[in-house]
Amino acid sequence: MRHYTPLDQLLIHADTALRTVIGKPLATQRPYPADEFDDCELEEAEARHVAGLMRVNHAGEVSAQALYQGQSITARNEEVREKLEQAALEENDHLVWTENRLHELGNHTSWLNPIWYAGSFAIGAFAGALGDKWNLGFLAETEHQVVRHLDDHLEKLPAEDKRSRAILEQMKIDEAHHATTAIEHGGEELPLPVKKLMQAMSKVMTNTAYRL
Repeated sequence: MRHYTPLDQLLIHADTALRTVIGKPLATQRPYPADEFDDCELEEAEARHVAGLMRVNHAGEVSAQALYQGQSITARNEEVREKLEQAALEENDHLVWTENRLHELGNHTSWLNPIWYAGSFAIGAFAGALGDKWNLGFLAETEHQVVRHLDDHLEKLPAEDKRSRAILEQMKIDEAHHATTAIEHGGEELPLPVKKLMQAMSKVMTNTAYRL
């Protein structure tokens, strides 16, 4: 396995940040889940609502890329770093899928994506610096919260919008798997105040990204 120098790592993370925020993400590893279904006719208000939900999910995937990059750069165990990097690749699929759906709906990604990325990268790096068990615990809790958030969005989608539903359902499967993997590799359950703080920060991002 190749060992990267600090300069190599810096360039790799910089490239990921630029691709995620303002460029074109890496090609997806898997087929687009929405391709299995025809698009539907949505009322204008419904289309705006679905776009708002998908914009929130896309912003969440921007944050996920940043979290994993921050966590991997400070992770102390090579196996943990590899798990984080593998999860980041799967999250890249989510990033592309949600952006595709926004384009299909004739809408845009969040204008605040650079802020979501920068803040999440800092949080991820801090979590990694605390040690691998807390790093993985933070990952597991993040994914548990994302699964609950996706359940909420699945309930809010119009029943006829099967394309958006297929995307979110596959994302939910992946996020739950990431949480399970983190726990199996030694993730420590976070203290309740930390979970509450994470929930509060997520709510701010969700409410803002829905509109912006």
